[in-house]
Amino acid sequence: MLPVDEPRLTPDLIAARHERLLSALREAAERAGRDPDGFRIVAVTKGFGIDVVRMALQAGLSRVGENRVQEALPKVQSEPSAEWHLVGHLQSNKARPAVGAFDWIHSVDDLALLRRLEAMAHDTGRHPDLLLQVNMTGEDQRSGFDAEWVEAETAAGGELVSAVGALRHARVRGLMTMAGAGASEGEARATFRRLRKLRDRLEAALGSELPELSMGMTADAPAAVAEGATLIRIGTALFGPRPE
Repeated sequence: MLPVDEPRLTPDLIAARHERLLSALREAAERAGRDPDGFRIVAVTKGFGIDVVRMALQAGLSRVGENRVQEALPKVQSEPSAEWHLVGHLQSNKARPAVGAFDWIHSVDDLALLRRLEAMAHDTGRHPDLLLQVNMTGEDQRSGFDAEWVEAETAAGGELVSAVGALRHARVRGLMTMAGAGASEGEARATFRRLRKLRDRLEAALGSELPELSMGMTADAPAAVAEGATLIRIGTALFGPRPE
């Protein structure tokens, strides 16, 4: 696990933590034979106020992640120049405001939602980048397409492949997952490796690139980078524990 301390947050402290994090992850990438500059950090500000978002931006973190649409909207309105990422579960009835607020949506977890986001993108003139969330561990509390179903759909060129290929306004850019709760480094790497291989097969079925893999948080970020993550969702290592 990456080290976390808990002094009062300042832009300088966040910047120092960011540099420490980047150094650790670049080393992990190099050990695995991967590009040490092949990933980007999404600073997850769930539970923190707009002051922390502003400090993160001052510290050079331009990508900001939020878990809930309603919590995020005032932050997005206050700092529209940030690149905003929705990394938490998205209910279908929040699709319109999500498309209006977020540049990236990491948590597309069923075909009805995918199609609704496409419709909202058409209506609003927005072109959000989407990631398909895949439940690789089978844990009931985790959202996401079932991994075995995605594998079967990909092999058969089924409804999932057709739905992604039919998009004209939103764009699927890759896949997202989470490792199992309490997973060891080896277990996390196995989960992330399986997602990468699934992405490669889906790319082949679509005949188009899916360059993004959103995987890894503070506890398992080095394992994610070693397996090819391009987007790492980090909160605690940058900001400390969320306020109660």
